[in-house]
Amino acid sequence: MSQNTSLPSRSSRRTPAPKAPKKKSGGGFRWGRFIFIVLSLVIVLLAGYAAFLYFGSYKPNLAKIAKQEEDGKPVVSIPKEERAQVKPISLVLLGLDTRSETGSMNTDVMMVATFNPLTKTATVVSIPRDSDLNVDGYKRHKANGYYAAFYMYGKNTEKLEKEKLSAYAKDETKLLLSRFFDIPVDYTAVIDFQGFVDVVDALGGITVNVDQNMRYVDSVDKTDINLTKGEQKLDGEQALGFVRYRQSNTNKGFKPTAQSSDFQRNERQNQVLGAIADRMKSLGGLTKADDLLDAVGNNLRTDIPAAQIENIIATYFGISRSNIRFIPLTGTWRSPYVYLDESRLAEAKRALMEELDQGGRAGFTKASESPGKAEE
Repeated sequence: MSQNTSLPSRSSRRTPAPKAPKKKSGGGFRWGRFIFIVLSLVIVLLAGYAAFLYFGSYKPNLAKIAKQEEDGKPVVSIPKEERAQVKPISLVLLGLDTRSETGSMNTDVMMVATFNPLTKTATVVSIPRDSDLNVDGYKRHKANGYYAAFYMYGKNTEKLEKEKLSAYAKDETKLLLSRFFDIPVDYTAVIDFQGFVDVVDALGGITVNVDQNMRYVDSVDKTDINLTKGEQKLDGEQALGFVRYRQSNTNKGFKPTAQSSDFQRNERQNQVLGAIADRMKSLGGLTKADDLLDAVGNNLRTDIPAAQIENIIATYFGISRSNIRFIPLTGTWRSPYVYLDESRLAEAKRALMEELDQGGRAGFTKASESPGKAEE
């Protein structure tokens, strides 16, 4: 791996979508149903941590879009060939640790997901936080440290304004993972931990099977994990502790609990995704929609255009959980990195590419087995 001291800048950016003419007025948009479908879709598709959250940022914009249409102003549209109904899409999903107590900006949840509109299937690959990604041209960091590194690079080297830094870090992380998995990546969604907590609480908690006793206290960042093995209902803070737990304290006056690996954490993330999906399905009508949107606040940032959101809804609403394939990457821990298992990584790359093939999993042939280079 190259040990360059700088991070490469993007070689190019995507061409903005052309503007569409004014849409004809219809019978009125059913905002309540729209919100419910959006929330349901994202919970199932976007691996839990992006769930519901980026629609919070669109909540004030939906009325603005409608007003633009009424006034005859152009609204950004998506070319037909780029719409989610036609083109397979890919997403980077990041769970960001932004606790003010520690000043951390680590992305302790990292997932890449691809979706196919023909087969209505999806693949979600989770990356251990300490992974050595070994991408040529990039300075060496643990996987969860790249977002923060890009942020600081933009601040200190590119001299970007504060409001542009998160977008820069998000875009650069998307490009990095595009190169790592050898696939084009279309969008990124970043959620911080508080957003996850608020969403689980808005759902009234989730039921999971806690795989071991977990006890950890940190007075600096206010972490207090105290879970007992077995199936149980967790609130937002408990659910966050469940997916974050790594090891116990040995000097806090309580009996320490067994440590946990990054691979076990990834398995818990997938379990929580399923629990959130099940919880959402158990709710009737729009009983929680407003609470969920209010829980989002400013906890998520995404680059998915509003027009594409509607396309995604039309394509994937109602997708079965059995049609979502989860692949947690595994490897060997040799301090301070996790060195990923090459066969598992190859399996993940192939699975992601299968969804991006126009024919879907069944249409993925030998001719398309060798992943193409990522779009740059």
